[in-house]
Amino acid sequence: MSSNMKKYIGLDVHQESIAIAVLNSAGKLVMESIVETKAATLLEFLHGLRGELHVTLEEGTWAAWLYDVLKPHVSEIVVCNPRRNALLKEGSKSDKVDARKLAELLRAGLLRAVYHGENGLRTLQELARSYLTISKDQARVMSRLKALYRSWGIPCSGTQVYAPRHRDRWLSRIAQPGVRRRAELFYQQLDGLLVVRHTVRGELLAESRKHQAVKILRQIPLIGPLRAALMQTPHRFRSKRQLWTYSGLGVETHDSAQHRYVDGQLQRSKKPQQIRGLNQNHNHEMKEIFKSTALSASRCAGPLQDFYAGLLAKGMKPDMARLTLARKIAAITLTLWKKGEHFDAEHLKSQAA
Repeated sequence: MSSNMKKYIGLDVHQESIAIAVLNSAGKLVMESIVETKAATLLEFLHGLRGELHVTLEEGTWAAWLYDVLKPHVSEIVVCNPRRNALLKEGSKSDKVDARKLAELLRAGLLRAVYHGENGLRTLQELARSYLTISKDQARVMSRLKALYRSWGIPCSGTQVYAPRHRDRWLSRIAQPGVRRRAELFYQQLDGLLVVRHTVRGELLAESRKHQAVKILRQIPLIGPLRAALMQTPHRFRSKRQLWTYSGLGVETHDSAQHRYVDGQLQRSKKPQQIRGLNQNHNHEMKEIFKSTALSASRCAGPLQDFYAGLLAKGMKPDMARLTLARKIAAITLTLWKKGEHFDAEHLKSQAA
């Protein structure tokens, strides 16, 4: 198909309306419109356009739904990362202006896509999100309970304060009736969340057993059934460095003035790169999985602990050794998932770290 028939379409999506801007291959604005946020209305608009349709919209509340609605009807759909769209922050801002800028970024190939797809994993993904959300809610309620006791000068370290058989004793230490009632309500909320979390965990593990990849990942020491169920699509990364960055294990370096002229010859500076720590923009759940696995592995006998001990023997600090171990576990995960291989301690050779 001729490039002149290509259309680049930017969608600025809101709860009640979608602003649409359509550019041709030369970058000329050929159409603008505002339609209702309904699948039928949007598809009717797209079906009225000729040529090869390339569509973009920003990641948000409506992104997953629109991705599924539009994908069968367009040549390409890019759900982009709004944090990286610096052009949208420049100059005037309105729905139509934002839609036009998105179309321009798509045409120039400057958008960073957010992953969507894997319809076969949708149930597993939703159950994983539910489990993680409920777990965070449970932790939040537990923190509120301890904060309430501490606000009245009652020390409450450990987990005994949550145990049902000890609650009456803890509640009796609160003299003010209103505060005691508040603590009772928190306990009721905690009990409800514990039941729901247990139910969702069972459903998540049952769903994960339908996927072959989970069986492969469980070969890795200390990657238990829950961690394997929460790691859903690392195979989509081309290299281990991409997975490290996605999981918050990528090292960021800053450098400047890397070259200079010496006696008329261009030479690269020998000044070492400045390391600024790990990348901040990442998936927090994946980072927690790999770092918690590395922490457990550093304490439990096995090939992973041997690898960790070898790093310490070379003079590496414990925190850096655990980070290196987490990166190694992520690299092994990617290798096994993409190639369908079995875990082998040979994967832990230090030169492959």
